[in-house]
Amino acid sequence: MRQGRSLPRLVIFGDPTRGPVAEAIEDFSQFLKDKAEIVAICYINECTADVLREIDFAVVLGGDGSIISAARALSEARVPVIGVNMGKLGFLAEFSAGEFKGWFQGIISGKAPVEERMMLGCRVSEKGEGSPQRFYSKAVNDVYITAGPPYRVVELNISVDGQHVASCVGDGLIVSTPTGSTAYNLSAGGPILAGAMEAMVITPICPHSLSFRPIVIDAASTVQITPTRLNEGTSVSVDGQVSTSLTLRDVVTIAKEQGSFLIVDNPTRTRWDTLATKLSWATKPKYDIE
Repeated sequence: MRQGRSLPRLVIFGDPTRGPVAEAIEDFSQFLKDKAEIVAICYINECTADVLREIDFAVVLGGDGSIISAARALSEARVPVIGVNMGKLGFLAEFSAGEFKGWFQGIISGKAPVEERMMLGCRVSEKGEGSPQRFYSKAVNDVYITAGPPYRVVELNISVDGQHVASCVGDGLIVSTPTGSTAYNLSAGGPILAGAMEAMVITPICPHSLSFRPIVIDAASTVQITPTRLNEGTSVSVDGQVSTSLTLRDVVTIAKEQGSFLIVDNPTRTRWDTLATKLSWATKPKYDIE
C-alpha cells in the first residue's frame, strides 16, 4: 500500500453480464467496506491510465483470460494483480473467493509474495529497413502464427539476433514467455518454465520434421519471423486475444518488453502445487491393485 494512505485503493475488474461474476462483485463490494477504497468497478478497457496510476491493487474476477487482458494494461502502471478464479482452469487466477477474503489483510500488508513476470512485444511491419510498423501489441503469454484457411502448411524463416535459425514448415509457430509456457506452448509439446524466469520459448506447431524440437533462448534476444509461404487466412495472434493478418510482405519482430506485470501469488500453494492440481503434472499412474 502506498505511503500516506489509511486504506488501500483498489479497482475491481469483471464482466457484470456473467452471473457468478456479478454476484462476486456485489459480495466483494460489501466485504471491502471499511477495508479498502474501491476506485472503480469496470471492464479493463474502461479504466483510464490516470485511474490505474492511483491504485494499489487490481482485483480481477474471472479466468486466466481476464487476467491476461488486464495485465497488458496494468503493466505500465505497475499495479499488482490479484486474480480471483471465476473460470475453469485458474492457473493465473490463484485465489478462490474465500482465499481472497481470508488473505486480504495479508496481501495489503505485504505478506503475500508479488511475482514479476516478463512480457513480449510483437511488431509487424513490411520488409525493408525503416518500414513503419502496422501492428503492435504486448503479450503476456505468447505470440503465435497459425496457418489459417485453406489450411495448407506454411513456411516461416526464423532468425534470432540476426542469425538464421531454421525454416519452419508446418501449421505455425509459437514464441512464448515463461508465463505462457503452460498455455499453447505446453499443448504443442514445449517445455514448462518457472514463471519468474526471463526467457523465451520457440515452439513449432505440427512441424514437418521429426527433429524440430522447441528451444529456449535468452530473454534479451530478438526473434524475427519472415514468411515465405502463407495461406489467405494466416494470422499473427497475441495471447489469443489480439490478432492481425500476415502477408508475404511482412516481417514479425518479437522481443522482451521493458515493462513487466506483477501478480500476487497465493501463499498457500507453490507453483509445483499449481502444476499438480491444475494440470495433473507428474501424477503417478493409477495402478490396479487387487
